[in-house]
Amino acid sequence: MRVRVLAFARLRELLGFGERELELAPRATLDDAWHALTAGVPDATRLHASTRFARNGVVSDGTTTLGEGDEIALLPPVGGG
Repeated sequence: MRVRVLAFARLRELLGFGERELELAPRATLDDAWHALTAGVPDATRLHASTRFARNGVVSDGTTTLGEGDEIALLPPVGGG
């Protein structure tokens, strides 16, 4: 199945894209997508615990099952003051 992935801020820099399509096995989860995207990118891998996911605009956890055509947003931590 294909999903659309959006990456922001530091993850955009580390992964080298702002938007791309990703091919995954049927019934893949958000964590499966994360591991596929960050394989070979140790600095991105380390951000897993602080990254939030949104599936089709709804914040979701890594165990969420994906479907064909879903949009995944990788939301890094936000700082500010």
